[in-house]
Amino acid sequence: MSVSPPGDSQQALAPDIAARLKRTADGLVPAIVQQHDTGEVLMLAWMDDEALARTLATGNATYWSRSRGEYWVKGATSGNFQRVVSVALDCDGDTLLVRVDQTGVACHTGDRTCFDSGRLPVGGGAAR
Repeated sequence: MSVSPPGDSQQALAPDIAARLKRTADGLVPAIVQQHDTGEVLMLAWMDDEALARTLATGNATYWSRSRGEYWVKGATSGNFQRVVSVALDCDGDTLLVRVDQTGVACHTGDRTCFDSGRLPVGGGAAR
């Protein structure tokens, strides 16, 4: 599969959506991924225009991997797919909320969410 760097879109994002996005210097927008029916926050990933266009067109969560430098469809190798229920852009246009129906685990460590490693202490108290 030929992979383009962020910003070299091969799948066109609708111009009205693209105009609303505020991207990082790398052309990326953070995507908070949430289980649609429970509200559970599963993970944070990154999208560029093409990843978002692919996600909207297919209903399969597609992200840009900063570490691998390539697009990845969540679950393509692990079987832990994310069927996209909805995508929302925040009021500033700089963050996406991707509501999904998660099959299996969301985290690459094998945990249900990427936020299972423990809470941090708030206000000087012990973590709960």
